[in-house]
Amino acid sequence: MPADERGLLVLGALEAVQVFSDALDQMKGSLRGEMGMNATDVAALRMLIMRERSAAVVQPQDIAKHLSISTASTTKLLDRLSRSGHVERRPHPRDRRARIVVLTDVARADFYRHFGERLVRMRHGMTEFTDDELRAIVRFLADMSAALTETRSP
Repeated sequence: MPADERGLLVLGALEAVQVFSDALDQMKGSLRGEMGMNATDVAALRMLIMRERSAAVVQPQDIAKHLSISTASTTKLLDRLSRSGHVERRPHPRDRRARIVVLTDVARADFYRHFGERLVRMRHGMTEFTDDELRAIVRFLADMSAALTETRSP
């Protein structure tokens, strides 16, 4: 148990991260149920939405890497999402041999119908923070994400 103020603040921050992580897990579970999809399908849609915001081209292997699944599992996932009308496979804009995965209007509408109210509440929760505090939060979350996903050789 930390005895100094800094140690207590660090412990409090780590506990807050855990509570936030638990809330994300609950939200993801709710989204799966509301959208009638499994966890991997919802995670793929979330990834595609985030990449779309930055105008990134997404290939099937990008989804496989992001979700840590095999190419065979990725094919099955994309088949499901294509049948449900959530994604389309299209020719790559610069490589005729490759394919990309894009969201459909159906996917965007479905995702935002289920996630939109949560997003409004999250944005409302940020109104009391100053710009500098929001910058610190962004930096903190980026550092925590890097710490969780960084792999080191033994």
